[in-house]
Amino acid sequence: MHDRDARMTGTAGTAGTVTNWARTITYTARAFHRPRTLDALTALVAGSARVRVLGSGHSFNRIADPGTEGVLLSTAGLPPVIEVDSAARTVRVSGGVRYAELARTVHAHGLALPNLASLPHISVAGSVATGTHGSGVGNGPLASAVREVELVLADGSTVTIGRDDPRFHGAVTSLGALGVVTALTLGLEPAYGVEQRVYTELALSGLDFESVAAAGYSVSLFTDWREPGFRQVWVKRRTDRPAVDFPWAAPAPGPLHPVPGMPAENCTEQLGVPGPWHERLPHFRAEFTPSSGEEIQSEYLLPRSAAVDALYAIDGIRHTVAGVLQTCEVRTVAADPQWLSPAHGRDSVALHFTWIRDEAAVLPVVRRLEEALEPFDPRPHWGKVFGIPSAVLRGRYPHLADFHALVRSLDPAGTFSNAFVRDLLGD
Repeated sequence: MHDRDARMTGTAGTAGTVTNWARTITYTARAFHRPRTLDALTALVAGSARVRVLGSGHSFNRIADPGTEGVLLSTAGLPPVIEVDSAARTVRVSGGVRYAELARTVHAHGLALPNLASLPHISVAGSVATGTHGSGVGNGPLASAVREVELVLADGSTVTIGRDDPRFHGAVTSLGALGVVTALTLGLEPAYGVEQRVYTELALSGLDFESVAAAGYSVSLFTDWREPGFRQVWVKRRTDRPAVDFPWAAPAPGPLHPVPGMPAENCTEQLGVPGPWHERLPHFRAEFTPSSGEEIQSEYLLPRSAAVDALYAIDGIRHTVAGVLQTCEVRTVAADPQWLSPAHGRDSVALHFTWIRDEAAVLPVVRRLEEALEPFDPRPHWGKVFGIPSAVLRGRYPHLADFHALVRSLDPAGTFSNAFVRDLLGD
């Protein structure tokens, strides 16, 4: 089991102890199952009153927790499937496969995904279900690559929902509320190279955010908010596209890690050395664990047009934020049609916070941060720690009623619901 997996003691089929990889959440399920065949999975689902699916365990709230009467299920034990169709430029991938495994196989066929998240260790199905993303003004979240989703429903039957189905935009970023995702079909493009350069000490004063964010195919800004501005800017350029000048900050003298004090050898290669897309788009190498899990994470997506105002709002409380912060990453995400995507319908700026692992100290700061960002209608990442009331969030998702209707039609008994989903939907 990879270090970034959910941590488990006991055996499958017993309650044992199951936590997320950071050990900040202990799931309350009465049993944990890791079926080895699709038949075993469908029988398990059909015979259970409440089921939630655990991906790679990289969530920081109870989105995956089925409650004390429910069953927690992992698809990681199913035979991995990665079926590349080079002619159609698609790949069918089973739900438990991780992006690192998928990317290597796709690249071996001369193809590529349009984008990757900063971590290649996360599962494909769990990532798209929660709205996970990378960066880039022209890049949508990871769900943007999905062409088809295959689900096991509560009665053990299966359904495939493709892009021509009116339910599609509710079926991908679905919070696990519709069924067990057994496979996804993703769109691909020809393989490409990427070079990565890091710059240091970008000032907040006079920041031309639009130009900085567009200076590469994928751009990330890092700060600890101890001072105004950004300690590092990571610019990833596709080698099949023109270079863009970066006159706003100085090049880093050597490789860096985005968290001060962490070893840079865990990070993907920098200094402008070109390499395959899947070895540069993530910040961290697949063969390394980027951190020990001693952290809590929050993230908020808001309109990209509000980026500078939002950054100044955080700067206004930076001494409060900095006291419990390891690092803050600022990225961009293109608008997405998925009903529950945090980037739904608006080009977004994503503000990610890696906090120290001290819930008592962090939660009051999260509340203060959300107050500062409230004028910009923030939408939280579904798998991170947030305190925005569900009644408020419902008003920020124009298709929430459509999603609620889809849940009722595919899962009328609420087999895949839990407290997190019920609260969001107002059930």
